[in-house]
Amino acid sequence: MSTELYRELYKLNHRKLPWLMVIVMVIVMIIIGLAMGRTYSNLLVMTCYDSSTIIMLLLVIVGSTIFSLEFQNGTIIPLIYRSHSRSVVFFAKFITLFLYNLFLHGIAILVTVLLNIFPIINNPVSWTATYQYHQPLVINMIANTGVDLITSTLIISSICLTSCIINSNTVVIATNALIIFMGSGLSANLLLAHVGPSAIIRWNPFNMLNLTTQYYNYATYHQSSLLSNQQLLWGTIIYTILFTLFGYWIFQHKKL
Repeated sequence: MSTELYRELYKLNHRKLPWLMVIVMVIVMIIIGLAMGRTYSNLLVMTCYDSSTIIMLLLVIVGSTIFSLEFQNGTIIPLIYRSHSRSVVFFAKFITLFLYNLFLHGIAILVTVLLNIFPIINNPVSWTATYQYHQPLVINMIANTGVDLITSTLIISSICLTSCIINSNTVVIATNALIIFMGSGLSANLLLAHVGPSAIIRWNPFNMLNLTTQYYNYATYHQSSLLSNQQLLWGTIIYTILFTLFGYWIFQHKKL
């Protein structure tokens, strides 16, 4: 596993795209800070300048190059033949994408701290001031980042699954981008349409994308998700495991 993981990390590090995506994320964070203004300084800090959605989208773009693009170009075939087993290749790619996820969240925290050391686009904040959940703002930021790591890992599992099903890099990106931007709305529409018992429908996988946003805005999103934070957390973890295992099964049986 160590050899395959090193190989995947080496390829990721020497591609221009992952580093370019970091620059894009920083620019988008600054734009969001300017757009929301100084009124929402505490919320911007807690959410790391609303970096959740952009991080998930960047994971889709970079993750598709790790999985689906190699299927599309056929470069995954010699990679599998050189490895001990397919499972090693699959999980090396999954872990690489998860480590990139950690890296992006770390950069988001660093940028948030820097933007508050030099408060050019928002008001200075007190890191120890009590904010949401009767916790200091710095704890809110760390907790929200931890929650978003779980939400974004769900997207990683979706990338792995769809990449193993679909060989087209473009289709994989489009599918997962639609899930990110429209998943929560689709879940809300399903609940409003009463297509089935709400007690069951509310556990659909699209609803789990509300985890991060509901954590920092419970009053608004709980009305549409109909699940508590803890329920969304467990649902996200379970779906992440299921999608990963299903993607792994398909990867093991996929004809190359």
